Order: sequence, then structure tokens, then C-alpha cells
Amino acid sequence: MSSIEKRLRRNGRPSWRAHYRTPSGQQRSQTFQRKVDAERFLHSVESSKSSGAFVDPAQAKVTIGEWAAKWLQGQNHIKPTTYERYEGVIRKHVEPAWSSVPLSKVSHAEVQAWVTKLSQTQSPASVRKIHRVLSLVLDMAVKDGRLARNVAAKVNLPRPVRHENRYLTHTQVEALADACGYPPEPSRHSSLDTRTNETYRLVVLFLAYTGVRFGEMAALKVRRLDLSRRRAVVAESVTPVQGLGLVWGTPKSHQRREVSIPRFLIEGLAAHVVDKEPDDLVFGGIRNGQPLRVSTFRSSFSAAAATIGIPTLHPHELRHTAASLAIASGADVKVVQMMLGHASATMTLDTYGHLFEDRLDEVATAMDTARAAERTKRDEARAVANPASAVPILLPNGPEPRNCEDPLTRVSAVQRVFHSGTPDGIRTRATALRGRRARPLHNGGVGACELYRSANETVQSAPRWGTRTRT
Repeated sequence: MSSIEKRLRRNGRPSWRAHYRTPSGQQRSQTFQRKVDAERFLHSVESSKSSGAFVDPAQAKVTIGEWAAKWLQGQNHIKPTTYERYEGVIRKHVEPAWSSVPLSKVSHAEVQAWVTKLSQTQSPASVRKIHRVLSLVLDMAVKDGRLARNVAAKVNLPRPVRHENRYLTHTQVEALADACGYPPEPSRHSSLDTRTNETYRLVVLFLAYTGVRFGEMAALKVRRLDLSRRRAVVAESVTPVQGLGLVWGTPKSHQRREVSIPRFLIEGLAAHVVDKEPDDLVFGGIRNGQPLRVSTFRSSFSAAAATIGIPTLHPHELRHTAASLAIASGADVKVVQMMLGHASATMTLDTYGHLFEDRLDEVATAMDTARAAERTKRDEARAVANPASAVPILLPNGPEPRNCEDPLTRVSAVQRVFHSGTPDGIRTRATALRGRRARPLHNGGVGACELYRSANETVQSAPRWGTRTRT
């Protein structure tokens, strides 16, 4: 129940205190200099309570730093790598700017100024990620009834810069794999047993022709490798996390999938896992057999990339190469999505949609071939059904009849052929044919082509259609 209490100040002037209760039953009050302001305030409070949009001002006094820490504690549903990234964004960017600011004091203009300042030192993609973390923190405050709206929404963000992906050819992939497994100039500091490494060669080929992520490849076990079916089951992923070491989990999409292995890789993989147990890793470390770390692999990979003339190549670009080689081989967007483990085909098209444009000519050529094949089958069927129409007769006068059909029988529903005379003595093709007989064929029958030839000769010698004959 809300009420207004009149109170006198020390200077003798009156003030008006509005008393009300929150939806949870807690007593709240606010003082105004005028009674009309107190009445308007209570009216807005009751209206917001009825509509479910009530926000308790006392709860909005918590600072963003405290609320961000509470929000981060509730993110137990995300992957450890994502949690680590969120924690780093809050520590490096959110807390320095907003740690002591209450939730109720944050404005849309201040968030916009903060984003603009970040754009001067961060890339557009990083700015978008940092802003998203703050927006998620404020969104939780809206859901908890501490804010009426998310002031970080609809902030003008810098446009992301789309970098052009690099795609290797089959020849470049083969050269990279050979240089990675058998470097022409191995390091003098490496031991003799690590200067040549067939495992690294197979890793490059496996990544470039299956499209799996590096963590999925590192977590692949022998029992999930079915060489008879040329399939590999991707069900786990292993990623190094700062402070936690190697963290095992599900793939990025949280779904297991199967990827196809090219036939030329089967023999090498079979020899590679012949002495391993089912729970052993397919591509373990050189010395201890533990999961292969991308930082360890990249030292040999970068040297091999420099050997083939692409020194800045990253192992993740082999995933892009797998997508481009699959599309060039005829795979559609759904197959590429399943191979790469994308959550939707839209994600695949957003990343590799431009590669499908190169296949427009192939589609048109395939449609031409299919149409020509259908026409050939149709013509052969007609020739079998009507042998007389197999050799068309070319007439010197008039158009050639299609399929040797009688042109006099191809009339519309509103046309009539006058067999017993014409009105007003108009001479038509029908009256010109009266009394004519079709020429017999060699087998005694009468052919439609012969009938058309006879009709055509008669019409050529007759007056023009529509002329009247004088009597």
C-alpha cells in the first residue's frame, strides 16, 4: 500500500515523502519537494508493478565490478577456453573503466564513448567481443530486475574487417606435409630421432583433407578410427588453458560427427597405428605420447611453411584448405557443414559462400548435358514407336511437318475444317483437298507425309485464301 507523508524541514518548508512496497514486500520511500511529484512517482511505481517492469532503485546501487564478478561465476555452462576469454576481457577492459560505477549510473552515451575509445587501440573484432561481454553483464541485470533496459544495446560498433582466407592446392599441401615431416634442413639442436617425423606429415595431410580442428585431431583415439569404412569419429577435443593445463571436452558444436578419410591416407594411417592400443592417441607427442600441442607443432610447421614460400601460414588455415578442396571436388554446402562441424549451413555460407560461385558454370554445363540426354532418349523412343517418322521428308514448298503429322488435324477447338463446302464460296485448303487421294506407300498403306505433300501441291496451285470466285 502506497502513501504520502507530509514533513516539515528545519527551515519550515514542507516536504513530501512517498512510501511504497516492492513486489517482494520490502518497504521503500522517496522524498519530494512538491506533493504533485510524489503523487506522480507513486502512480508510476504502481503502474510498473502491474506491468511487471518494476525496478527497485536500491538493487541498482551495486557496482558493475561486483555484478560482473557475480555474472562470471554463473558461466559454468561454457567451455573453459570461452570462460578464460571472458575473464580476461573483464579483467583488462571492463573493470578498469566500470568497476566503481553503479548499475543505475551507466548511460547509453557513456557506453558509446567507451566503445569509441576502444576502437582506437583494438581491432574491430576485439571491440565487438569486449562490448558483448559488457552487454551480457548488463543483460543479466535486466533479467534480475535491477535495470529497466540494457543501455549497451544498439551501440554503434566498428565494422568487422573480413580477411581473405588462403587456400592451398593439392601440390602445396603435399609439399608442406613432406617439409613438415622430413625437413630439408633440420635443427641442429634436435635429437636424431626427432629430425624426421612421419607423424607430422600425417597430421598435415589429415588436417588438410578432413577439415577437423587442431584440438579435435589431437584428441582423436585409435578406437574412433574406422579405416575399413574410411571414417573418423570426432567426439572429443583437447585444448590448453592457462592455469588449467590440457582441458578435455566436447567439440566446439558439442556434437559428435564423422568425417571421411581420403583413400590415399588409409595405408599411411594403418601403418601408423598398427602397434597402438584402442585408447592410445592417433597423433600423440613425439617423446611422451601425450596430446600434441599446437605451440609445439607450430615450430616445425612454420619452418615447413617457409620452405614452400608461405612463412606466415597458420595450422588453422589447413581447415580452410579442406573446405576449398571439398567444394572444388563437388561437395554441396550441407556436406561441407557436416565435415567442418558447423552449427548451421548459414555459418558455412558466411565463411565459404564465395567459393560456391566458381561452380556456376559447372551447374549450367551439367544442366545442358542432362537436357541433351533427355532429348536423345525421347527421340529414340519416338523413332521406335513410329518407324515411318524416322526419316523426315523435306518439302520444297511449305514448312516441314513435325513428326509427319497431318497438318489438317492440328486445329484448335474454335476452328472447323469445311469438308462439304465453305460459306460465300471461300476456297480453303480443305476444299482444295476434296477429291484428292493420298498416294499409296510401297507397302500398300497411306502415309501422313504423302498426304501432306499432296495437300501442299494442291494449295500452291490454288488461289490465295480469302479470295472470292466470280460466277
